[in-house]
Amino acid sequence: MATNNVSRPMGLRSLPRRDLFITFAGVMLAMFLSSLDQTIVGTAMPRIIADLGGFSHYTWVTTAYIIASAVIIPITGRLTDMYGRKFFYIAGLFIFLMASFACGLSRTMTQIVVFRGIQGLGAGVMMANAFTVIGDLFPPAERGKYQGFVSGVFGLSSIIGPTLGGFITDTLSWHWVFFINIPFGVIVILMFLFFFPHFRPDTRKHKIDYFGVATLILSVVPAMLALTQGGIEYPWGSAQILGTFAFSLLMLIAFILIERRDKEPILPLDLFKNPVVTVSVLVIFLTGFGMFGAIIFTPLFFQGVLGATATASGNFLTPMMLGVVGGSFISGQFLSRTGGHYKMQGVVGISIMAFGMGLLSRMNTETSYAVAIANISATGFGLGITMPLYTIAIQNAVPYNMLGVATSSSAFFRSIGGSVGLAVMGSVMNNRFASMMAGGIPDKLKAMIPAQTLSALGSSPQALISPEAQSHLKTLIERLGPQGVSLYNQLLQILKQSLCSALSRVFTVGLIVLLAAFIVNLFIREVPLRKQHILADSMHDSKEIA
Repeated sequence: MATNNVSRPMGLRSLPRRDLFITFAGVMLAMFLSSLDQTIVGTAMPRIIADLGGFSHYTWVTTAYIIASAVIIPITGRLTDMYGRKFFYIAGLFIFLMASFACGLSRTMTQIVVFRGIQGLGAGVMMANAFTVIGDLFPPAERGKYQGFVSGVFGLSSIIGPTLGGFITDTLSWHWVFFINIPFGVIVILMFLFFFPHFRPDTRKHKIDYFGVATLILSVVPAMLALTQGGIEYPWGSAQILGTFAFSLLMLIAFILIERRDKEPILPLDLFKNPVVTVSVLVIFLTGFGMFGAIIFTPLFFQGVLGATATASGNFLTPMMLGVVGGSFISGQFLSRTGGHYKMQGVVGISIMAFGMGLLSRMNTETSYAVAIANISATGFGLGITMPLYTIAIQNAVPYNMLGVATSSSAFFRSIGGSVGLAVMGSVMNNRFASMMAGGIPDKLKAMIPAQTLSALGSSPQALISPEAQSHLKTLIERLGPQGVSLYNQLLQILKQSLCSALSRVFTVGLIVLLAAFIVNLFIREVPLRKQHILADSMHDSKEIA
């Protein structure tokens, strides 16, 4: 087939300079809203679990959010390539705000998991649009320069979010960490209604791949649920888990068959015939696995092992987020100014991230706050270096009319990696904690403590993260007699050691995955960054471009 590639400014890039930067500012505000929500909720998570119960579901509140956003991202990316970005963006914001309000009103674990899933749908639509619109505005060669602004948004939310989330949790309640989204969201929706241009890539009639959408959802969601429940609610070899995986695999096969035959597939499989895209999404998947491990489980170490309050743990996470911002800013600038050496920058970034994860895995109950902060800062800096690389590499490898689906694919695989990481690491943590608790309590102490109390402690270290639970346990143990205070302190130390051992195992798993990402990155092929958008007639053309 003869190619018909056109290299020229197009889409939002053809806007007047003033309108271009107003559009960019609106996108930054929407990104601030979604990133602020994540950092606020992350700090409040231990208290949410302590209040609603169910330590074994520690990761569910986040997993529901990630699964929902992961599923909707590629669907949104493809639809915006067909119908434009504006109204999808507004719809995503509206869903996000309504779900935030519902999360704040939640009174049970089931409610908050469901509403976080709905919130994730809105966030996924926003996420799919955000990075795609940045791709609309700036060609690959310029894109890295604007990572500083993107990093600044994440940096501001990272500084404000954890501290604000901890303060709200400690002084009001965790419910208000969701309500705070409402005023910000209303402002952003108004900005998008009045200032965001409505641009459609083309005006031809499209046909939505409904069967592709359905089978994509039915392949991803059951697999993620099985990963989350395996080893916790059901044994890994149980009929429930194996059956769910089998159904997910069946739907994946159906999805592939449908996408191969559909004229306008929701996720064009030809996209992955491009080696740059394939290697990039695999690295993104693996680094997403490690990234969520550090972000979600580090606050639990600060609060459960080191005894920090929710507010303090939020403050301690700030250096890590600043490391992400600094690494991303430096990486983006270097990428644009040197022409696109994303393989070598990936080697450096993943190495630093793996080094930091290795340090996290060696922490214990005697680790000082300063050392823990230094460890997470190193992990964050390495993560920041990798963040802009692979999305830009993917965008550079495909034509403009595939920008939405290609960009959303990178976000999709990062979310899937994070979801798998949370499921695997959550299972590792729960099993290790229960095992260490069972073997760590002396027989004499076991004989003095009620079996029901021991069973509750083995399934949830709430006494380490909830002042109310800790007070209740102390009162209960002190009733055992003159040795009550001594027994309480001994039991508390065993809880801390068990949780520390469990988290050490979690970070070790993250390290192994990052080492795999380092090896995969070595196979990526560097393609010079284009200075203009390129429009191609088909994915056949996109392979020739790359």
